[in-house]
Amino acid sequence: MTDELTRLYDSKVEQGQLRPDAAQRGALPLFQPILDHLRRPAPKPGLMGLLGRRKPDPPPGLYLWGGVGRGKSMLMDLFVAHLGDLPNRRVHFHAFMQEIHHGMHKARASGVEDALTPVAEAVAADLRLLAFDEIQITDITDAMIVGRLFEKLMAAGVAIVTTSNRPPDDLYKDGLNRALFLPFIEMLKTRMVVHEIESETDYRQHRLAGAQVWFSPVDAEARNQMARIWDELTGHDPGQPLRLQLKGREVVVPRSHAGVGRAGFWDLCGQPLGPGDYLAIADALRVLMIDDIPYLTASNYNEARRFVTLIDALYEARLRLIASAAAAPERLYTEGEGSFEFQRTASRLREMQGADWGSQGADL
Repeated sequence: MTDELTRLYDSKVEQGQLRPDAAQRGALPLFQPILDHLRRPAPKPGLMGLLGRRKPDPPPGLYLWGGVGRGKSMLMDLFVAHLGDLPNRRVHFHAFMQEIHHGMHKARASGVEDALTPVAEAVAADLRLLAFDEIQITDITDAMIVGRLFEKLMAAGVAIVTTSNRPPDDLYKDGLNRALFLPFIEMLKTRMVVHEIESETDYRQHRLAGAQVWFSPVDAEARNQMARIWDELTGHDPGQPLRLQLKGREVVVPRSHAGVGRAGFWDLCGQPLGPGDYLAIADALRVLMIDDIPYLTASNYNEARRFVTLIDALYEARLRLIASAAAAPERLYTEGEGSFEFQRTASRLREMQGADWGSQGADL
């Protein structure tokens, strides 16, 4: 008997909403045990525990990994949308960990001995499922708490589904004190089903390969094209703000969904941001859309310098850039202090428009 999500997937393929992909379809039955578990009544604490009843079975979990553009996030979103009223949350892993750190900071201020416990309890209080997009560990503070966090959430009965570009064994690879992180990797491999989507098709790159990604001037047509690309990459999702907590400051990308971010020029370059901020944005996203890049002159010199720093970060990360701008890259900054140095940035912007840009990077 075909499982529910596979039937739903096949229906969307027949309607032309999805392209058929054997690797994607083959992963769908893995969600069914989680769905079955979530549909059973949630275990009730208290009296049952006092009576010595058997502890409830731990919730099943799924770790879905593979190259960028394989459809991992789409499959997870299909599953989450199918849950109906079952309490769940779907969140980008990086943003979630920033919330955890913020919660722990507040808990420490209140004098609790273990700051993680009340934070994990608050997360688990109203949820049956947490769906994480793009789990990756690059920060030692994340590495030191994520194992305990997952253990507490699972013990509270929260099922976890996550996507990643890497297999568990490659998480936090070569990271500081990685030996302390290894028990978390073993927990992932024993408590969750680990499955690779081996499709050779990168749908995100396929949608962008050969497509125009720089629109000038900024007019109604450019805005329409930017809106169209956003809808194609996100499945018409409106997106949520991506909030990155960096050394006590918050850096915000106004809209993000499944590794795609969107912001205006002034959101990113009109704020006092620096290289570390832009590197964090590049690390959290795979595609960045920037709206309304203006002409760069002496009158907005500080913003122009930040734009150069931003492009350097995106270039080094081989992030896919889509933008609307007042002019072609070579004509954005033609006179005044900094215009000569901008020629290098213009060259990078032109290179980043190539059909294969991003496909050679570590994650793209």
